[in-house]
Amino acid sequence: MQIGVVGAGFVGSVISYALTIGGVAEKIILIDVDKERARAEAMDISHALPFCDGGDVVAGEYEDLKDSDVIIITAGDNQKKGETRIDLLDKNVKIFKDIIPKIAKNAPNSILIIATNPVDIMTEVALRLSFFPKNRVFGTGTVLDSARFRSILGKQLGISSKSIHANVIGEHGDSEVLLWSGAVAGTSCVERIAKETNVVLDSSIKQKIDNDVRNSAYEIIKGKGATYFGIASAVLHIVRAILNDSHAILNISSHHDSYIDGVNDICYAMPSIIGKNGVEKILMPTISEYEKNELIKSAKVLKEYMDKTLEMM
Repeated sequence: MQIGVVGAGFVGSVISYALTIGGVAEKIILIDVDKERARAEAMDISHALPFCDGGDVVAGEYEDLKDSDVIIITAGDNQKKGETRIDLLDKNVKIFKDIIPKIAKNAPNSILIIATNPVDIMTEVALRLSFFPKNRVFGTGTVLDSARFRSILGKQLGISSKSIHANVIGEHGDSEVLLWSGAVAGTSCVERIAKETNVVLDSSIKQKIDNDVRNSAYEIIKGKGATYFGIASAVLHIVRAILNDSHAILNISSHHDSYIDGVNDICYAMPSIIGKNGVEKILMPTISEYEKNELIKSAKVLKEYMDKTLEMM
């Protein structure tokens, strides 16, 4: 598999490093408007090759993407302290209007994975600018948010996060929806596990966990300026699902014509089957009435911003 990574900032370079260490690509091509930065990052990452099973890592141009199976897009302005993902919208739409047509021209058969924020809106922008089929353009969605949910919940319960199945859907952002009704550990709902292990998991604790998951990115950005390790691991997980055609169910962000309450033509995260062709099928989880209403609110928030985005395009 050949992978292109467009954007050699913190997120793009750490994703490239994770893909290299993960040994998922025969070649990784790193592209950035700052060509010297791209060359330096590629050189630095390539020095890890004697210690792993990764392939070549090189800096390149858009023309070099022609044989890429997957292209990961991280290009865009970074989310700064006190700035929401939506604040990035105007700047990043302009960047995508420049880069997406170049990618589509040189790699028309590739799968595009969008990691640029606000990821749901930028995924829809990439879909419209590339004219690719819907199954081959999707965003990282709430794959990372779901991992944060499982990690924080695991600490509260005192069990491994790998044993927890808990999901976040909707926007990758402030209106995201934590699915408490379907959260399980092993084969039991988390409330039952908490009761059996004498762990407090009342409404106030749930609200704290919800806040911690929702505000994780802001806390990390406040402390060190950017988030990159978590999203790099999420992207590696997604790429493995494509490479292995594993049909993994992941909460990626993809286009919905009319999936819930008539809110249509936007991207948001739902459980989706991922394989060698990208998005194989979008699944509707079993959710409570409250969670369904929250998902509708989330979709409406994204629809409002998508309508504004169309004016920019």
